[in-house]
Amino acid sequence: MKMQDVRNIARNMDINTGAKRTKQDLIRDIQAKEGNIPCYKTRSECPEMDCLWRDDCLPKK
Repeated sequence: MKMQDVRNIARNMDINTGAKRTKQDLIRDIQAKEGNIPCYKTRSECPEMDCLWRDDCLPKK
């Protein structure tokens, strides 16, 4: 997902989208606000098959 798309999702959730915020920071804040574990880019495997960030998150095989 492109950074602009991530920023739009974050803005809609009233999350700070300041210029210095990284994609990783924003996605983890979105995950936390949704009540999920803020785990973006912290795992090499993931059981969450329906996660919106899955394709960006996991290393390519």
